[in-house]
Amino acid sequence: MLTIRQRLAAALILLLAAATAWAAPAPYRNFKVTVYIPVTVVKRMARDPAWMRSSWRTIASRLHVDQVFIESYRAGVSATGAQLSRVKRFFLAHHVAVAGGMAMLGPGGNGQFNTLDYALPQDRALARRMSALTARHFNEFVLDDLYFYNTKSLADIAAKGNRTWSEYRMQTMDWVSRNLILKPAKAVNPKVRVIIKFPNFYPSFQGMGFDLVNEPKIFPEIWTGDETRYAPTTDQQLLPYESYEIFRYFENIAPGRNGGGWVDPIAMHDLDRYAEQLWDTILAKAPAINLFEYTNLLEIANPKNRAAWQYLPTTFNYWQMLKECCGVPGTPGAKYPRLANVAAYALGKVDRIAGALGQPVGLATYRPLDSSGEDFLPEMLGMVGIPIEMYPSWPHARTVLLTEAARHDPHIVSEIAAHLRAGDHIIITSGLLRALQHRGFDQITDMRVTHLIAAPTRYVEGFGFGAGVPIGRSRPILFPLIHFYTNEDWAVVRGLDDQGGVPLLLMDHYGKGELYVLNVPEEQNEFYSLPARVLDALRSFITQGEPVRLEGPAGVSLFEYANGTFVVESYLNHPVAVRVIGAFEHIRNLTNGVLCAGDPLRAISPFASRRAAARQYGYELRIEPHSFVGFRESR
Repeated sequence: MLTIRQRLAAALILLLAAATAWAAPAPYRNFKVTVYIPVTVVKRMARDPAWMRSSWRTIASRLHVDQVFIESYRAGVSATGAQLSRVKRFFLAHHVAVAGGMAMLGPGGNGQFNTLDYALPQDRALARRMSALTARHFNEFVLDDLYFYNTKSLADIAAKGNRTWSEYRMQTMDWVSRNLILKPAKAVNPKVRVIIKFPNFYPSFQGMGFDLVNEPKIFPEIWTGDETRYAPTTDQQLLPYESYEIFRYFENIAPGRNGGGWVDPIAMHDLDRYAEQLWDTILAKAPAINLFEYTNLLEIANPKNRAAWQYLPTTFNYWQMLKECCGVPGTPGAKYPRLANVAAYALGKVDRIAGALGQPVGLATYRPLDSSGEDFLPEMLGMVGIPIEMYPSWPHARTVLLTEAARHDPHIVSEIAAHLRAGDHIIITSGLLRALQHRGFDQITDMRVTHLIAAPTRYVEGFGFGAGVPIGRSRPILFPLIHFYTNEDWAVVRGLDDQGGVPLLLMDHYGKGELYVLNVPEEQNEFYSLPARVLDALRSFITQGEPVRLEGPAGVSLFEYANGTFVVESYLNHPVAVRVIGAFEHIRNLTNGVLCAGDPLRAISPFASRRAAARQYGYELRIEPHSFVGFRESR
């Protein structure tokens, strides 16, 4: 017989077990969640086990975490082997997978990143030593995306010689990767896997030593920096669509070896902006997402800067999250929401539809590795509703989009000609036309970008014998003026000002194919300022052959998948009415299961190509601010 004390103790154990089981969130069905722990936090955990236990309970009771990355080095601060072991044992005891991490910064920097100087013996020794230490404690570790090279010391200048800075840095980082990272790591732990995380500023990679040609081959796995933050107040001014598109690009660089996306709450401005980065990473079919960093998840989730939409039924519904996680403010037992609650709620929303989504598809865009030109233009097109799938080599697609970055391919003119002769179609930007017009491109077309600019305020769609339909007005927007031969080339969308017209989209024919030239505004963000009907007209030509087309204003994106599913997401601060068009009679909402019938349309556009499907259906949708809706086509 048990004594009263023993029965009470047993009951208490059962109650605690039940409370723990109730508090532990379930794993996500379609992706894993990892959390990065910087070295200063690792050191705190090691010296203060009580704080480690309490902080982990705060996070783990709110958010399911599959793995943590335990950092050993950052910016001159190193963890000891004993500290790494202590923290590692704690998480393993809590059934959380562990891996290591390193951020290869030097000390100082005065607010600017100051990388290790690999021309200096002491910095090379530091990299070698920390790689060996990390591998000794972990079978896997990640190189945070600060693994670049930006110093210009006297030692660097002497070592560089006559090479460009890009050549010197990429060649050096390839050598560092093999000899200072992998070699010492493998020497102490032959089983170790080292992951390189590539950051979000991919057009600048070559200047910072990131080598997209070789580094994905050197390392067995890559991760993707999907942080886009809040563009108006951050120095990078990254477009939200990049949280989706950069993962897709790196997935096409290293198919099946892109382990996950990486998001942080830095400069998020509002909680919805943080949630959007999480959603878009998963919409890109990332198998895992890393949340940087541990202590951020402990912060109170303040609903600031949401006043314009806080009471609308947005995908990230702060008040619903609060009710589910923390109780009604002011009532007994209510608690403050943490950023871990925000991450858990946002990821739960996208997890509901992620399993239904197939292989992402979009307008095939060729961007050679280590290239630059019209930087982030594919993301801008994504922000105006043109789904983009970017490739590092020439894609197998009927229609291919080429931006100025394609000029880095020495064979680009002959590749364009062959594609057109075969009856396929090319869309090039005015930036690429300018770059190629003196490289033999006049053998394909006589169109060329002049030194003149125009500022249209009115727009027309259509061509031929004075035909055309007015499609809106705007404030003056500067465009380069493109020269073309009348009756050979056709301005299918054009702008007008008091002095004349400027083509926005030109069409030419070559062989069996069609060549389009998309005129990019002098400031490419001015795509946001174009009227919705102008964007509709551009999409009607540019996205021909895609399964779904979007109509509506800028700031709304379309994500398409090969299994007949698609997602519409708005980054706007207000509700928006859009229309989606496709050759399917019904669509089913992936969240609530509601089936909607489409309105039959006679044609996409009176001037659209004959390649457009004869029967199309339109669906009017209302998208709430900073929200997404997923659908499945149903014929």
